[in-house]
Order: sequence, then structure tokens, then C-alpha cells
Amino acid sequence: MILPSPLLRGHLVRRYKRFFADVTLEDGREVTAHCPNTGTMHGVAESGSEVWLSTSNNPKRKLPYTWEIVRADGALVGINPLNANRIVRTALDARSIPDLDQYGTVRSEVRYGNGSRIDFLLTEPELPDCYVEVKNVHLRRTAGLAEFPDAVTTRGAKHLAELTGEKAKGNRALMLFLVQREDCARFEVARDIDPAYDAALATALEAGVEVLCLACQVGLTDITIARRLDFGGSRRRVT
Repeated sequence: MILPSPLLRGHLVRRYKRFFADVTLEDGREVTAHCPNTGTMHGVAESGSEVWLSTSNNPKRKLPYTWEIVRADGALVGINPLNANRIVRTALDARSIPDLDQYGTVRSEVRYGNGSRIDFLLTEPELPDCYVEVKNVHLRRTAGLAEFPDAVTTRGAKHLAELTGEKAKGNRALMLFLVQREDCARFEVARDIDPAYDAALATALEAGVEVLCLACQVGLTDITIARRLDFGGSRRRVT
């Protein structure tokens, strides 16, 4: 996925009220940027961190700047969860995700379940429909370990229940965790942060829902899927 160009470099002053970030740009100006990440952003929102912003020319926007990337623990980290679906869509269209490259038709935001919308519905003649839910991951509390979620997510648990329902109908159902950072080799559920999500994932796994964890190569011009991560699973995972 190509990032808006050019990104503006600066340093984070503070992130507040979830949606706002004050940033000092290289030219000395202090601007307020939109923060699209609603989580706690543990470890990636430290004051003084090197950050990069995109700029919008849309006159209807109250804030022309959007926070896209931060340098944390020495690595570039994509913090914009809206980019996760864009990154995955680019890879799906290119058929560059081996587990899903047999599907030729990709549809986004398709209604399903109980008033939900699936991120991607993949179809191909003579194959079961494949429902793909994408979650953006940026949390790293232990060296080499990516985790999700960084805050309680009842919505995420609902999505797992919806995927389980599709699997029961005979469709494929896949939970895709997209890690927008390069410094992790494994992925696990942050069960201490949200034990209900951990339990929901365990139930989904037992029902046959698939899990795929992918790490990204994060640059200042583009973000691309680089490799698969080992999945540590859920505490009740059936192996």
C-alpha cells in the first residue's frame, strides 16, 4: 500500500482525548493531527517520539493532518488502523497471500451475521466462500512478541462470534491479525488485557475458524506484508 506523499516528520508532544495528537514539525510549527487509533496505544504514543503525518487537501476536514507512523523501540510502526484493510486489500488483489491466493473475487464491507459487515468476502467457483476479518496490531510489550488487543474490545469478540457462525454454515472463516511493525516474530492474544476476547478466540478456534498472523515491512513511502508470524494462540486452543 502506497502512503500519501510526502509524509511530514515531527515529534509527538502528546496524544489526548483518543483522537488528537499535538506534534512539533521539523520547521518548528506545532500542529494538531487526527489520531485514527482508538486503543490505548501502549508503547507507541510516548511524548518526544519521532512521528510522521500525512496531509489532506480536503477543505471539509477540520484537521488536515493524520498521524500515520511512529518510531518505537527503534522500529517504524504503523498506527493507523484504517491502513490495515488497505494493506490487506492490495495483497488480496495481487494474490500475494498464499493462504488466500486461490480466490479471484474480493468484496469489501459485505453485510453478514447480526448487523455486521465483514472486512473481505472472497469467492471463487467450486470453493467455499471465505469471510476474512482484519485486526490491526501494533502492541509490543515483550521483545519479539506482538499482541492484540491493547484495550478491551467487545466489538472484536462479536466479530469472532460472527465468524464462528459462518464456519457453522460451511464457509471458510479467517481472522487475520496484521502487525504493522517489523520487530516481532510471534503473535499472541493479550489475555491479561481482555480475557473475554481470549475466550472468544478459543471458542472460534475450536469451531474451525482459521487464524493468520502477518507482519509488515513499514516504510515512509509504503507498507507491505512481509512474512507470517508464529501464533502462540489462546489459552484454550485445540492443537
